[in-house]
Amino acid sequence: MLFVPWFPALRLLLCAAGSVTILGDVPCVVVTYNVENYHLRDWGNRHEKPVESRAAVAEILAQIRPDVVALQEIGEPAALDDLQRSLASRGVLLPHREHLGGWDTNLFIAVLSRFPIVRRAAHTNDSFLLDGRRFHSSRPVLEVDLELTPAHHLSLITTHLKSRRPIAAADESALRAEEARLLRAHVDTALQRNGAQPLIVCGDFNDSPDSKVLKTLLGRGRLHLLDTRPAERGASAETPDSPVRLVTWTHFFARQDSYSRIDYVLLSPASEAFCVRQGTYVWSGPGWGRASDHRPVVCELRFPDR
Repeated sequence: MLFVPWFPALRLLLCAAGSVTILGDVPCVVVTYNVENYHLRDWGNRHEKPVESRAAVAEILAQIRPDVVALQEIGEPAALDDLQRSLASRGVLLPHREHLGGWDTNLFIAVLSRFPIVRRAAHTNDSFLLDGRRFHSSRPVLEVDLELTPAHHLSLITTHLKSRRPIAAADESALRAEEARLLRAHVDTALQRNGAQPLIVCGDFNDSPDSKVLKTLLGRGRLHLLDTRPAERGASAETPDSPVRLVTWTHFFARQDSYSRIDYVLLSPASEAFCVRQGTYVWSGPGWGRASDHRPVVCELRFPDR
């Protein structure tokens, strides 16, 4: 699919003008970030996140200067308080928040926003049958509607799908595929309710771009989602067969010494035209490994002034 970062009504101007610069009055920088066990104390089977690691998370986000952050592996509400304070001390004010837990009582998800949250929906009890047994989704699904201006609203759905670590109860990939199916059902409901409103679906989906999980989430037809496929800014590897291969990994798995892309920002048809490609990337820089085993994924949207 050709990714076009300008508004549909202006695309025809390319033929006459050669190029177009879009300057909207309502920018919105959205980040999804797994902050790896951001706890202020030992919590369940998770250990306290060191102070220097928490500071590294805040410093990275301060460099990005987001308007909206979807967080995975955030700790208890006090941990979210801690991150908000750290960001505020660095000049990043995100006063509006939602914090949500599910069946996994050790890890939570959250949204921080510069914009008011005018609608929220919490899906904390999703379940499914697998091989004749009932399972619950480990983590919840959080939906929020943000009021950028009275004329511009943005919907966001975020979650954290089952990890790739094997468990005794069932095949982890099968569990994750079922969770993805339930997540896609929530996406379909949101699109059917108001398909004209821009929607972002983001989070740690714990699977590769060619997986059943991603194919389920992307969907097909008029309710499809677009994988923005962000990459590091200015980072590529040249090979004889492919002149440029973008660096897109978002997660380092120490046990396997491997790097993969498992964190995503997906866009609905109504939001594709507002995405600024130059502002959509995987953050890279010193300290990423001190902060988390994931790297933030950034997506910039820019809405017209009318």
